[in-house]
Order: sequence, then structure tokens, then C-alpha cells
Amino acid sequence: MNMFTVSGSPHVHGDDSTKKIMYGVVYAMIPAILVSVYFFGLDAIRVLVLSVIGCLFFEWVIQKYLIKGGTTINDGSALVTGILLAFNVPSNLPSWMIIIGALVAIGMAKMSFGGLGKNIFNPALVARVFLLISFPVQMTSWPKPKAITEGLADVVTGPTPLGIVKEGLDAGKTMSELKPQIPTYMQDLMGQMGGSMGEVSALALILGGIYMLVKKIITWHIPVSMLGTVVIFSGILWGFNPEHYADPVFHLLTGGMLLGAIFMATDMVSCPMTKRGQLVYGFGIGLLTILIRIWGAYPEGVSFAILFMNAVVPLINKAFKPKRFGAKPGVAINQ
Repeated sequence: MNMFTVSGSPHVHGDDSTKKIMYGVVYAMIPAILVSVYFFGLDAIRVLVLSVIGCLFFEWVIQKYLIKGGTTINDGSALVTGILLAFNVPSNLPSWMIIIGALVAIGMAKMSFGGLGKNIFNPALVARVFLLISFPVQMTSWPKPKAITEGLADVVTGPTPLGIVKEGLDAGKTMSELKPQIPTYMQDLMGQMGGSMGEVSALALILGGIYMLVKKIITWHIPVSMLGTVVIFSGILWGFNPEHYADPVFHLLTGGMLLGAIFMATDMVSCPMTKRGQLVYGFGIGLLTILIRIWGAYPEGVSFAILFMNAVVPLINKAFKPKRFGAKPGVAINQ
């Protein structure tokens, strides 16, 4: 008599692993890394090295001496966090602040929740917001790319395009008056604007996003819903009064919009599980970003919007549960 044995799940296996996915993300960030080094020079390398080493070191120390379990610094997750943290700070940030940021990202935002797969907030964004609140002057002193300052990136600072528009509009100026002060769309694409290390070149970020889509590391749902929401709502406001509101392309290419949509919001640990949930998640991030940028105290809103929606993810997962295998249409898990 032939016996039919059914083993426990999972029944479908693939060749993906945490390490493979994380290093895939690292490969996708290489264009942005090269652009940041080109425009900001040795300071960019300093920030990247300190941030990565800091994240790897604190994860190893916490796991070995506090949790006293196996170490996971080889899985690539701390490496990704270190690069993303570097992408979210100015290239002239003091070294000791970078180390503090690494400690907050790993110790507070990741390991305090139990490590990879258990943190509810994106670690790099938690560190960025912590640094922004704790050291607002240093975190908003943006070196201008050396292509603009002719090699003086280490000493010349200035506002970001979002800062110029925010301050100008609050002072009663119009977009037509501010236009000569802000970079062109081509300069935004290539990286000739002030900002954090990872957000100055839209083209480099787009190339990384295409790579991750092709490799199926991420799906289109979060980036498209987030960016589409930004286009719709900023477009409505711009159409209503183009002299008082920036156009949608400006919002897409400046600040941390593409960095957030491609690399931060798509963090598989802190985003919803289902495709419908991801669409709602991306919509929420896009809407909150526009609200903060236009009516908030900060010219940028991507980091705050993503962290807020990170906190809402459990509710989104509950509202959009995946179908149980073999269940009738419309029947969800745990009903």
C-alpha cells in the first residue's frame, strides 16, 4: 500500500535568501554611491565607511554580548542599513554624529525589536529623524555638489531646492520669481543640486529601481502608488495656482522622493504583505509627503510619511489579508 505523506509548510521552495536579496539591494545602490562620491568627494566615502562599519559593529556587539545569540552581520541587512543611513545625511556631517546614527538605527530601531524581520520601522529612517531632531543645524547644512561649486563642496553649503521653494513661498514670492534659483529638471536628474548624499541624482536612483524590479527584489505597487499619489495631488494644487505651488515633476525629482519610493518604503520588513495593502501604503506615504511639504514646518516630508505609515502597517495587514490556500473567493485568513 502506497502511503501519501504530507509534510509541513513551506511546500514551494526558491533560491532566494535574505543574503541574496540584501546584496541585490546593495548592487542597486551602486549608481547612487558612485554619483555621491563624484559630487561630494572624500567626504562621501568617509560617511559611507563610518556608517557601514558602525552598523555592522553595533549589530555584532549587541547580538554577541547583549542578546548572546548567533550573529547575522553576514546577511547583508546591516550593510544595507549603513548605506541607506549614509544616503540620508549630508556629506559634511561630523563623524561622531554618524556613529550615533548607526547606534540608533541598529540598537534602537532594529535590535530592540528582536532583529531583522521583527522591526516595525525602517532603521535608517529612524536614525535620520533622530539626527534631524537632535542636530537640526548639522542635518540641514547641505554641501553643494563640487560640479556647482568648482571643487569647493567641503566648504560651500546652501539650501536644497525644496528649501528654496518653501522659504520663498512663505516669504510671499511666486514660483516664477524662484525659478532662477532652483535647478533645472536635467540638473535634478544628473545630480547637480544640494541635498543628502543619496538623493542628489534622480537618474542614479531610477537605475537602481529598474534593477530591483528586473531582479524581482521589489514590485511596482509601492513606488507607483506613492509617486502617482504625489503627481495627482501636487498636480491638482499646481493646476489651481501654479504661482504658489510647485509642479509635480519638481516634487518627484527633488528631495528624498525617489530615494524613499524605491529604497526606503519598499523595505520588505516594514511594508504590508499583500499587493492591495502595498497600494494603500504607498498612497498614504504620497499623500502625507505632499501635506508635510506644502503645509508642514519642514520642506521635506518623505521620512516622516514613511515612518508614520510603518506604524499603520499592522492595521493594513489586518484589513487586507491574503486568501487562504484553497479557500473560496473572498475568504481571507483567520476569518
